Amino acid sequence: MAHHNTLELNQSALVIIDMQDAFRTKLPGFAEIAERISVMVQGARLLHLPIIVTEQYPKGLGHTAAEIKNALPSEIEVIEKTAFSSCGAAQFRTQLEAIGTRQVLVCGIEAHICVNQTVHDLLAANYQVHVLTDCIGAREENNKQVAIAKMTASGAILCSIEMALFELIGDAMYPEFKRIQALVR
Repeated sequence: MAHHNTLELNQSALVIIDMQDAFRTKLPGFAEIAERISVMVQGARLLHLPIIVTEQYPKGLGHTAAEIKNALPSEIEVIEKTAFSSCGAAQFRTQLEAIGTRQVLVCGIEAHICVNQTVHDLLAANYQVHVLTDCIGAREENNKQVAIAKMTASGAILCSIEMALFELIGDAMYPEFKRIQALVR
């Protein structure tokens, strides 16, 4: 019997918050974070996990990084927003409700602004939130660490790509196990 904080494949969705090109030169490790999110997207696709992507004011901040965009399914409809919390966009709430999930894996930037506010709004809406700590970033490391501490204190669960993917499949006999393993090794 699985613990209630263990990710369940049929109850989970991946949310990618504002991984936009304008941050590439301003956020240390941007390329590495984008590459890790791309790996998570590839894993999500193998597992048929729903994916939601947001962009903060794309007219000014550009679009989702190519590393991620190239891994996304072509039918993904990116949600444009101006609210810092993704929950401030009606289309985000509508997509998430349509999925009917109870667990949300969150990644993106910036940890202390859009990620933090989205996580808190999701928690307030009674979602179980798993923050992929190896897939979030901020311009300053201190802001990332403070955000992680605050989100955890509020009830978010910390996770990593590898931890999430292996929790979601749960067994080495899962049909896509070898492909998932190849992604993270």
